[in-house]
Amino acid sequence: MKILHTSDWHLGKRLYNRDRLPEQRLILEEIHEIAEQHQVDAIIVAGDLFDVANPSNEATELFYKELKKLSKDGQRPVIAIAGNHDSPQRIEAPDPLARECGIVFLGYPNSRAPEFGLESGFKVLRTDDGFLELKLPKQAVPLRIIATPYASEIRMKQFLGTDEEQGLREALENQWHDLAQRYCDVQGVNLLMAHLFVWNRNSEPPEEPEGEKPVKVGNASVVYADLFPEQMQYVALGHLHRSQQIQGGHPAVYYSGSPLGYSFSESSQKKYVHIVDLNPGATAKAEKVQLKQGLSLKRNTFEKVDEAVLWLQQNQQAYTEITMRTNDFLKADENKRLRDASENLVNIIPEPKNRQSAGSERTQIDMNQSVNELFRKYFYHTHGQQPTDEMMDLFNEVLNQKQNK
Repeated sequence: MKILHTSDWHLGKRLYNRDRLPEQRLILEEIHEIAEQHQVDAIIVAGDLFDVANPSNEATELFYKELKKLSKDGQRPVIAIAGNHDSPQRIEAPDPLARECGIVFLGYPNSRAPEFGLESGFKVLRTDDGFLELKLPKQAVPLRIIATPYASEIRMKQFLGTDEEQGLREALENQWHDLAQRYCDVQGVNLLMAHLFVWNRNSEPPEEPEGEKPVKVGNASVVYADLFPEQMQYVALGHLHRSQQIQGGHPAVYYSGSPLGYSFSESSQKKYVHIVDLNPGATAKAEKVQLKQGLSLKRNTFEKVDEAVLWLQQNQQAYTEITMRTNDFLKADENKRLRDASENLVNIIPEPKNRQSAGSERTQIDMNQSVNELFRKYFYHTHGQQPTDEMMDLFNEVLNQKQNK
């Protein structure tokens, strides 16, 4: 049995003012091609399907259109859970229609899908709170999935009945082990999917992705890798954006990572989906398949504008961020040279060496100047560069709102 594991699509997410939806469309089409090439039996999406709880119409349309293509009308079922960016109500709302396409949505830790079957041969054989047993069209053995969508602290108290740090970890462990004991024997394939912050008990966890909403399960921000039941042949996780295996417990605990880089802290990362080969009673074999669509993210630091311009010209096919460590603030013409060097330059971070001494000098402010001019001078004094046209438009929009109240 082959499963494709992906997560953290964040459909609709922008990179500052850059629209990523065209890239996300290409990425989902590439995932479809990989599923076809590897002839996978099912696809699991481990949360953060959208970037916000109320996504745009364009992001929503892309999501359902591509999921239907991925599922092949139930010949290759898709199981998707809500992440911390998703609204569980919104994720589960289209479920009756989705089921007709071989798509199962789970929004809450205790969500229970109904039993049903399709002409393709896909069937939901047994269900429980947070559990599915599936008959896949081309497989003789069933696929069992223990599913834990992300839940807020309030929902975790409601569903698991505790809010103490250690008690909540124990509640998750008890729930998983109870379901595994009742449903997961060696006569089928068993996996667990969850949207959680999981790490090795004996090492310091990494920072969560820049710009990511922190995952807090009650007071327990980290769930340990040794809590998963031994019956699970593969643990498919969502939330961390780097594709990685988590050590310190169960032998097959993996984050597939996000399919695109969504912040410059991810600039060194390659992006993947995981193709998981599973046989009853055996440890899973996970293969990373690199994704090639979408622009990469790159960042660099320079002291000379000429060097920065050359690097930007050499990296036109990437979103870029540069830090300028110069003696003084960037001049307007230097800033323009950098901006003209690449249309995909997103951020210029000035770090003037003489900023501290320059900031100590007192400057007489002419209060007869316009508000816009005062803002421009304040922005330049603070950031070492002129505000962009987009920044000025936003400033005027806020200003008009205040004046109209």
